Amino acid sequence: MPRMLDVSDAVRAEIGDEEADRLLAGENAPGSYDCTSCRTPGDSEQERTSTVLFVGDETAVLAFAHASCLPSQVVQVTEEQLQGAVRSIGGDIATDAGPGASVPEQAVLGVTSGLVLIEGELHPALVVEPTAPIARPGSTGPGDDFLPLLIEQGYLPVTELATVPPVLHGWSVLLAVGQLHAVLQPGVNGGRAVAWWQAHQPLQVTDGWRAAANKHQQVLMFAAPVGSIGRQPREDLLRDALDKAAANGQLVAAALPLAGT
Repeated sequence: MPRMLDVSDAVRAEIGDEEADRLLAGENAPGSYDCTSCRTPGDSEQERTSTVLFVGDETAVLAFAHASCLPSQVVQVTEEQLQGAVRSIGGDIATDAGPGASVPEQAVLGVTSGLVLIEGELHPALVVEPTAPIARPGSTGPGDDFLPLLIEQGYLPVTELATVPPVLHGWSVLLAVGQLHAVLQPGVNGGRAVAWWQAHQPLQVTDGWRAAANKHQQVLMFAAPVGSIGRQPREDLLRDALDKAAANGQLVAAALPLAGT
């Protein structure tokens, strides 16, 4: 059964007429998928679906989105951002477009937003968990140095979510036009701030999260090693996972000033 796919001229030019025609005929397109924009399920047999091609320096990856979320388009990204997109897209990848399109295994930071209740107030929070152990640069061992590296940057270990962590100056969360773009860290030798984590495309946040961020003018960032938190579908489950990670000594945190609106 032909899929309800939109393939833009720009995407067609990148992947070629033959591949585009196969997609439109339903040969290479999935029936169900997770939208690369809003991350909720879609079905290309039942609703209009956009093909979105992420193009890096050497790699191109085709993903799918609700047509109501994104038009079919080509998105230029760095190779590093594309690797993050691949992990985020997960099983939604239809094809690696172009030669040499394999992506090496490496840890990618997964970021979840949610509201956390502390001292009777709701605070906007980001929870960061890598997809694999983080090794110290230059290290060849199997250890996970994610939390020690962040502690060296000024993040503090959290044993319970009872108080708001102190502000970590020099770091910030970039929110623009109501969307989450990046977590920024201080530049080298006091230079301009650089992205510690950057969304491969801006992430939507809820109205409540954005309102809390504007109220407090800061975002709480919690970080835990791989396997500690997981992708939780509800904020109460996310809080339970944070409490458990804190009790197990697997959580660090800081309050990061808000950059943008």
